[in-house]
Amino acid sequence: MTKKKLTKLVCAAVATATFLLGGCSPIAENETETPAITGEENKSVPVAAEENITAALTANAARASAESARNTPVVHVAREVGPAVVGITNKTVVRDFFNRQGETAGSGSGVIFRSDGYIVTNNHVIADVEDENQGIVTISKELVVSLADGTTLNGVLVGADEMTDIAVVKVDAKDLPAAKFGNSNEVMVGEPVVAIGSPLGLQYQGSVTVGVISAFRTLNLNDDRSLTFLQTDAAINPGNSGGALLNYDGEVIGINTWKNFFSQDGRITEGMAFAIPSNTVQSVIEELMEKGYVARPYLGVTIFDKPTAAQHGYLLNIDKGVFIFQVALDSPAGRAGLQRGDIILKIDDKEVNSVGAVISNIKSRKVGEKVKITYDRDGAEKTIEVVLDEMPRIDR
Repeated sequence: MTKKKLTKLVCAAVATATFLLGGCSPIAENETETPAITGEENKSVPVAAEENITAALTANAARASAESARNTPVVHVAREVGPAVVGITNKTVVRDFFNRQGETAGSGSGVIFRSDGYIVTNNHVIADVEDENQGIVTISKELVVSLADGTTLNGVLVGADEMTDIAVVKVDAKDLPAAKFGNSNEVMVGEPVVAIGSPLGLQYQGSVTVGVISAFRTLNLNDDRSLTFLQTDAAINPGNSGGALLNYDGEVIGINTWKNFFSQDGRITEGMAFAIPSNTVQSVIEELMEKGYVARPYLGVTIFDKPTAAQHGYLLNIDKGVFIFQVALDSPAGRAGLQRGDIILKIDDKEVNSVGAVISNIKSRKVGEKVKITYDRDGAEKTIEVVLDEMPRIDR
């Protein structure tokens, strides 16, 4: 065998092995081995690869930057807390003055605050309603809770408080997504907030709106009540009642309750919505889960200042204090010796010159607490001690 033939056979064997093993191509016949490329030519391949890597990294960085810009705190809050906000349908029976009966349903929102099925909402979402002017009574018949994933569960009322407009509903479920309460005392005016609820009904369940804390507002309600609310410009509409007002940490700082659509001169206003502060909500929830109602202290008197007396058609001629118009039988005030015609001047040495001042003072106390009342009777100033009782409940 000649040397040339031997070379061909060797090359053929190398070619076969190279094909099978996935290696380099064999050296062709009459070809000599090429020396390694040196100098500038050696840089052409690495530079091209480096440019491709740089382009890929730049594209990835651009995509990451876009995703980061979209993944705002609002997106995070909606994703993390949205599943804990539910819709609540109150199916009711309606009776009119002639005892005619029909059925209807209203809807609102709620917030799961315990994973074993406890939900906070507004009292007016689940309450019976009586319209004295129209002679219509609406009685709650069934509560249906709609979870964010579309599941519906029957709800049972644990307890409700009309004064703060808070209620607790329970569903038979476990491992539900639950929201966490924040400290409403730490909320700042101007702080950004997120509202989640079901405006205008369940077809818009889980709607997210944003705004800021506009103010802390103490508002006078019916029956001489006054409550402090968080005011916000986040869009809140009928159906949002009972939903969550959240900070950017995803904490519930308020339960949305109602919207003031009208100003004093009758013009429609926007950007004025209100929520019950979370610290108030939590204290009410504790009592509702323990007793089914909120125990409040009371004095047992009907009192007038000049403006309230005028509203009832009386002319009250006093310079300070509040006038006792009536004392309830077997009440703390009655047992302590207060009478109709006495003028309350001070409670624990603090002057009170309005109905609201007396109510706020007593409301801040606890059942069983002793208070010192200074009063005027026929021009003589006297002082007594009163032990506050629990306010009698009026069952519907």
